[in-house]
Formats: sequence, structure tokens, C-alpha cells
Amino acid sequence: MRKRLIVSAASALSLFLAVPASASGFQPGADGLGDPYYPTLGNGGYRVSHYDIRLKYQPATDELEGTATILATATQDLSRFNLDFALNVSEVRVNGRIATFSTSGDQELEITPARPLAKGSQATVVVRYKDVPSTVKKYGGYTAWRRTPDGAVVAGEPVSAGWWFPSNDHPSNKATYDVSVLVPDGNQVISNGVLTGTSSQAGWTRYSWRENKPQATYLATLAIGKFDVTRDTTAGGLPVYNAYSKDLGDNAAAARASVERTGELVDWLSGYFGEYPFSSVGGYVANTQSSGALESQTRVSYGPGLFARGSNTSVVVHELAHQWYGDSVSLSRWSDIWLNEGFAEYSQFLWSEHENEGTAQELADYIYALYPADSPFWTVKPGDPGEENQFSGAVYYRGAVAIQALRNAVGDEKFFQILKGWPTERRYGNATIPEFQAYAEKVSGQKLGDLLNTWLFTPSKPAVGPVPAGTAASPALGADRAEGQLPAEPKSWKKIQETSSVHEARN
Repeated sequence: MRKRLIVSAASALSLFLAVPASASGFQPGADGLGDPYYPTLGNGGYRVSHYDIRLKYQPATDELEGTATILATATQDLSRFNLDFALNVSEVRVNGRIATFSTSGDQELEITPARPLAKGSQATVVVRYKDVPSTVKKYGGYTAWRRTPDGAVVAGEPVSAGWWFPSNDHPSNKATYDVSVLVPDGNQVISNGVLTGTSSQAGWTRYSWRENKPQATYLATLAIGKFDVTRDTTAGGLPVYNAYSKDLGDNAAAARASVERTGELVDWLSGYFGEYPFSSVGGYVANTQSSGALESQTRVSYGPGLFARGSNTSVVVHELAHQWYGDSVSLSRWSDIWLNEGFAEYSQFLWSEHENEGTAQELADYIYALYPADSPFWTVKPGDPGEENQFSGAVYYRGAVAIQALRNAVGDEKFFQILKGWPTERRYGNATIPEFQAYAEKVSGQKLGDLLNTWLFTPSKPAVGPVPAGTAASPALGADRAEGQLPAEPKSWKKIQETSSVHEARN
């Protein structure tokens, strides 16, 4: 579900195009937000507050027709602005007037409104489009839109929105969503948030979904096909909406045995992370070739291959933890991926403790001892892994061990205060690792720069493992794998390893 992005030189040069004379004093918005890993993702000059996406989809031909209405506010005097989009566009209107448009690079839709937009002004942008998304290949042959035997699924990180709606495609610009999809009778549509209604006419059924809390573009998902749908509520009354393709074969029972525990698991996680931040929860398992998962907001996407070895509640815990760490509190830049994956991985450590399958300390000790000092594992910096290693195992494993080291340094009382307080204080916002450090230091009353630098930003194995404060490091805990002195493998390790390995290859 993810692919490296290639920055187009031509796209970068578009920043220097001349401003039309009719828009004297106004400037084009930047064609990228300058993210350190993906400079051309997102766009400058405006912020989106809401997406209204109306689609018509024909599973037999994979033809998608859409009208996206985008509510935005100009953050500068704009003569021109870009949206990120990969499909074929037929018309663009800005504030009701026809706008001219062109395309460049892999995803740049360059829009020149009939009248320039003054800083602070509201803009309504309507984009009409029609295409066959599975045939649209970008970034060296990648498509986020995957056909299934009876429909299609789109879910991906860091890019997926471009295959079904135009957007300001960067997690730093979150917005609310209305998604309405017309499909032939007998098909269903799964998306984020709450199903607000269905209506049928002349052989077609429209499904309307609403996500009323801020959501990053890559966390928007869409699944169309024939599903078995289950609905329930948690003990606290939170709606739970799960869906399963009807042709999952041997993986069907294990998938249900895992995903149907969503309500129980989100309640359990709330004890650590605070009140669940959204209006619904759930997941879907579509009949794809995927063995990966994506923490799509409120509606996790699970590949059926995750359940090929039986039920896997550990991966459900991981993806649900992201609803707090990653979805509600989102990245400000992709280099801060540890704030997502380190904490979601650590939630599996906590689940292992709960299930008596190994404590978080035992898992941290095992991972520290498992990889010898000369392993490439230790050269990846979880706090800034680089685009090529953004989803490597080290970001997950070493990232979670770093959290255990933090727990040991500040003590359980302060640690769990941090764990719950951070997503509560930063709810629906964006954050960076330095901001997390400042928060943890405020709560704990300790300076944590040396500890976080050692575990997150140093490309070598720490000299001492994540031992509790005042405890001497055991030689076994620091032993290299080659010396044959590994601690006993925690019972939960294989399931945790399965989860993280499939995250490395979500395609």
C-alpha cells in the first residue's frame, strides 16, 4: 500500500512561473509543503476544512466518476493553487466560476481561478472527474486503487487519496469528510466515520458516510463490493461497524475471530490512552492479495493474509492504538513516524502483558539481545529513519523499545500519565517528536534529551539495554545473538513479528 515518491524537477520549477498580469500582487501557492521525505506532497497557499466527495462506481468496468467539493481558506494572496490528484479531470470551478487547469508531475493539478483569491478568503472548489483508477500508475508504476473480484479497495500510506479524490495531500492539513458513493444494487460501500444513510433507485444504491472529526488524507479509505456487515456497540455505546468480503475462503473465520473483538479492544486501550476520540470504530477485510493493514480512521483496513495463520488480535490492537497515536494526533511531517508506529507497536507489548504472554520489559530485553551490534537494524534511526527506511522493522521494534526505556526512566506513574495525557492534550492536532519530548519532560520533571537521542537518533546499538532505573545491566541482556545468549522468547513475539513484518510491505 505504499510506494516511494519521486520528486519531479519540472514540478519543482513550477514555483517560479510568472504570475499573470491580471493577478498583479498575487502569487501562486507552492506545489508542495516541503516535507523532508516527500517535498511535493501537499500544497501551499491554502488550507482545506472539508471534503464532500460524490462518486459513482461500476465494479464491472472499474469506472469511477466523481464530483469533489472542497472548502478551503486562502493563507496568502493566491493567483493559482495546486491540488494533488492522479485521475483525469473534466472541469474545475472556483467559487462557481469556471477555472483553467493543467497537470504536471505525478500528482499536481494546477488551478487558475477566474478571480484571484485574497488571503483569508473562503473558496469553494468543485472538481469533476472520470477515469479507471486501477489503470492509473504513478511514482514509477504504483497504484493505490486495487481491484477485488467484486469491486475495489483504496487504502495506502503515504499516498492513496489521489486515486479517488483531489486533495491537499499531507497529514498536516486535516479536514472533515462526507463521502457518498452510488453503486449497482447488491454492492456495498465502506468508508470512514458513520453511515448516515442509504437510498436506492433504478438499480443503484447510494451509501453516504460522514467523518466529523479532522482526518488526514491518507487515512481516508473506500471499499466497494459484496460484504457481510456486522454492527454493534461497545459497552459505552460507541458504534462498531465491521465488514468482510464474502469470498475470504479459509481466512474468513480467523478474520472474524480477530476483528469482531474490536469493541472489546478499543475499550481496553481507552484505559491506557484516554477516551476514544472518534464517533465510531471498526474495520473491514476485503478480498485482496494484501497481508498488510492500514489504520484508516475509524475503519481499519486489514489484508486477509494477516489471518492466514489463524486469529491475530495483536494486529487489531496495533491498528486501534493508531486511532489515538497517528489518527487523532497526527504527524506534522513524515520524518516523525515514530510517534505513530513506536506507540502502536508498544500497545502490542501492553497487550502481551495483559494476555500473560510476556511483559513489555521481557519483549524489550529480547529485541535488544536479538540484534547484534553490527546488524543493519541498529543503523536505522526511528526518530528520523529516512524515506527509504520509514517503515522498516527498526522503526517498530527499536521504536517500541525506546518507549520501554522511557518508561523505565520516568517510572510507571509518570509514564502512564504521559501515555494518556499526550493524545488527550493534542487531540485532533499534529505534532513532532520535539513537542512530545517537551511534553514528557513537563510531566516527568526530567530531562529526556539524552535518552531519546540514544534510542531514536543514534545509528548504533545503545551500550546498555532498556533496563529499569537503578538496575545493573545483565550481560545476557547486552549479549549479541552470535554469542548464543538470547533471553527466552516471549510467547507473544511471533504474533508481534508478523504484524510488523507486514507493515514493512503493505503493498
